[in-house]
Amino acid sequence: MTDAGSTVLTGADIAVVIPALNEELRIRDVVEGALAHCPRVIVVDDGSDDGTVAAIADLPVTVLRHATRLGKGAGLRDGFAEAMRQGARGVISMDGDGQHSADDIPRLLEAANAYPNHIVIGARLRKRVNQPTHRRLANDFGDWGIAIACGFRIADTQSGQRFYPEAVCRLGDIPGEDFVYEAQLLISASRRLGIRCVSIPIESRYQAQTGPVRFRKSHFRPLRDLWRITEHVVRQAWGHGDVLAEYRRTRAARPVIFDPTGEFAPAPRAALQTESP
Repeated sequence: MTDAGSTVLTGADIAVVIPALNEELRIRDVVEGALAHCPRVIVVDDGSDDGTVAAIADLPVTVLRHATRLGKGAGLRDGFAEAMRQGARGVISMDGDGQHSADDIPRLLEAANAYPNHIVIGARLRKRVNQPTHRRLANDFGDWGIAIACGFRIADTQSGQRFYPEAVCRLGDIPGEDFVYEAQLLISASRRLGIRCVSIPIESRYQAQTGPVRFRKSHFRPLRDLWRITEHVVRQAWGHGDVLAEYRRTRAARPVIFDPTGEFAPAPRAALQTESP
């Protein structure tokens, strides 16, 4: 919990990093929403061939451009490096497709101040019925593997809306690309820095089966990307020794949820919270 001697983080202290690939549909709304809470916004355009950059050309943001597509991992790496160069004390990451609400930024910072030196994850616990079944199953499966590699359970290991403290942003040799990189960030922060995770409940925002288009199709491909994440994480977990012992230890470490409303804390998922260690 909060250390009496710690300095409270505000929107002026951090940077919002937004990796973007062909996001002209929603990128302006995303950036304007972020600017409403934080004056330092960094967009990393990953070789888009649409109007992504033109859509935000008049906004007071830093735009980094990749000549060709390098992947989300490269976008986050470059965004972190630029945020550190600009003197940020931490980074909030958001996807450029509009699936994350910038209005959750104050709640991420509130949790970061309540739990210093933690990664804060926007866990998609609200309106989970909106999440496609195949995505939900894939996420649940991935949650367990990543949790074993980290050594503790996390309510949503694959959400891209996160607060990273400065120490994590400065980890310069994180392996993996695309969505594997985000998984490895959690593992490396845990194993190398002793940094744990706390989650806040956010809404699951996905394209509805009917009605007007709100979001572009996700770049996440459950079979392809879950296989890459699983293969990577299994090697990480195996390298820590007795996998069964790691599983038992992880099972006993329940997810930490910061939710002053009481809707999800202390029981973010009844099934998880009522299990015996």
